[in-house]
Amino acid sequence: MKLATLDWILIISFFVVFLLIGILVAKRAGKNTKEFFLSGQNMPWWLLGISMVATTFSADTPNLVTDIIRQNGISGNWVWWAFLLTGMLTVFVYAKLWRRSKVVTDLEFYELRYSGKEAAFLRGFRAIYLGVFFNVMIMASVCLAAIKIGGILFDLEPWQAVVFASVITVLYSSIGGLRGVIFTDFLQFIIAMVGSIWAAHYIINMPEIGGLENLLNHANVKDKLNFLPDFNDNYTLVTLLIIPLAVQWWSVWYPGAEPGGGGYIAQRMLSAKDEKNAIGATLLFNVAHYALRPWPWILIALASLVLYPQLSDIATQFPNATLGHDLGYPAMLTHLPAGLLGLVVASLIAAFMSTISTHLNWGSSYISLDFYKRFIKPEASEKELVNIGRLSTVILMIFAALLALVLSNALSTFNILLQIGAGTGLIFILRWFWWRINAYSEITGMIVSFALALLFEFVDFGIEDHEKLLLSVLITTFSWVTVTLITRPTNTETLAKFYNAITPYGRGWNVFKDIASKQNITLKTTNDNFTIDLASMLLGIVFVYTSLFATGYIIYGNMTGAVILITIALISGVTIIKLWKRK
Repeated sequence: MKLATLDWILIISFFVVFLLIGILVAKRAGKNTKEFFLSGQNMPWWLLGISMVATTFSADTPNLVTDIIRQNGISGNWVWWAFLLTGMLTVFVYAKLWRRSKVVTDLEFYELRYSGKEAAFLRGFRAIYLGVFFNVMIMASVCLAAIKIGGILFDLEPWQAVVFASVITVLYSSIGGLRGVIFTDFLQFIIAMVGSIWAAHYIINMPEIGGLENLLNHANVKDKLNFLPDFNDNYTLVTLLIIPLAVQWWSVWYPGAEPGGGGYIAQRMLSAKDEKNAIGATLLFNVAHYALRPWPWILIALASLVLYPQLSDIATQFPNATLGHDLGYPAMLTHLPAGLLGLVVASLIAAFMSTISTHLNWGSSYISLDFYKRFIKPEASEKELVNIGRLSTVILMIFAALLALVLSNALSTFNILLQIGAGTGLIFILRWFWWRINAYSEITGMIVSFALALLFEFVDFGIEDHEKLLLSVLITTFSWVTVTLITRPTNTETLAKFYNAITPYGRGWNVFKDIASKQNITLKTTNDNFTIDLASMLLGIVFVYTSLFATGYIIYGNMTGAVILITIALISGVTIIKLWKRK
């Protein structure tokens, strides 16, 4: 594939702009760790929300969606659509709690919530476990997409694709900190959305596709269009819909969709001006992530079934590429004309850079603050900690690039990450609302879920992936609940400090309130309303799903269905606004 001069001008121009942004904010970012890792904690909701969306729109996301659709149809997307439940729970319950905590990283939370050496161990271990191991795996899966796209569009060797895609990202991430990441995310999201929508429009109207109506009526596509799995096919129904909606969303820790918030989502909430901006940011993120973005990718994935119905067709066209259904997306991009191709390539590069830059800054914050400062050199100066963060950025990128060279496809990586986090999600939901959870609860959940993931990965028990997930959730949950009940709770002083900082609601603190009363410890009264928060969460879920499927019905030409869903969405949105005015 050869890019025209116009394509190269567009791509290079965006590179230059991204680098300039990093350079312009470098001085301010280097002042201290709050500037470098939290952009001074004065970011508005709209900028943070778009940054979250840009981060989750990585170069591998269209590939993953294409992989899912080619194998399981549009309904297969419930494996990630189900995480909307987690997202809305974070919006209306946890966003304000995170902002009240006033921590710099979400791992600092451990020594705010728990006590003793076990809390310190948990913070330090997860700094390496999440900041290095897990983070490198995620970035490697994103780099894998860069390898596949670079191989198909430019005939690049895997190492060349990774090096070319990473250099600029590492430069502006390491010098500009989170502020540079957020500002570039804003521009990158615009580029990515324009590129994906324009590409979908062009591809649908190619002579080989013949327009939207021909695409939707094509024999290879018609059985892929349902929003819900076939209810007569028990296996598909259970694996694609029931388990994601009934179990996966609350039980599995997955980056960007952590139950109770966490990771780079928590980092953005902690960067907000105040609680309202933290809530607004996460709400914008969930609406845009689930309702706004998927359809251009879906349409291109469906079109790939027309031109490349079988994997062998992709292999014939691109014999040097690493074969997988996720190649359907970049394969379709090779049909774009000059100019548009440059914009779309720039949008994919932007998507890659936004995700990688966020993970680099997030991971380096763990290494610098939660490991180096906490355990290696507590007296380290702010300047030294920023420099450690910058050095960590480079090292993390190198590790991720090396791992990417041995991965195979986006969907398998997604499933591995789900399996590793299976069963730990409920801890992250309940630790704010049940006083009895302690550091040993989290340590147990982390160890058991990881051990089970390794066991199921390397030992063949003759069971399906969804059965492995359910077993992991069951065993891990039983293990950490048991350990919680047989180990001593967090000390009273730490719990009282946490409660007064966060003021959580719910009966899970009633026993502790009695203990505090007997010890003459004064506890604040919460102003939050659980009923309003729960109702807002449910209405938010309805709003996003109806908006998502209303768009689908418009594309399908089902205007009656679209009008009904849009009406439900509007009623849900108006009701949320009225509920929040009552708070």
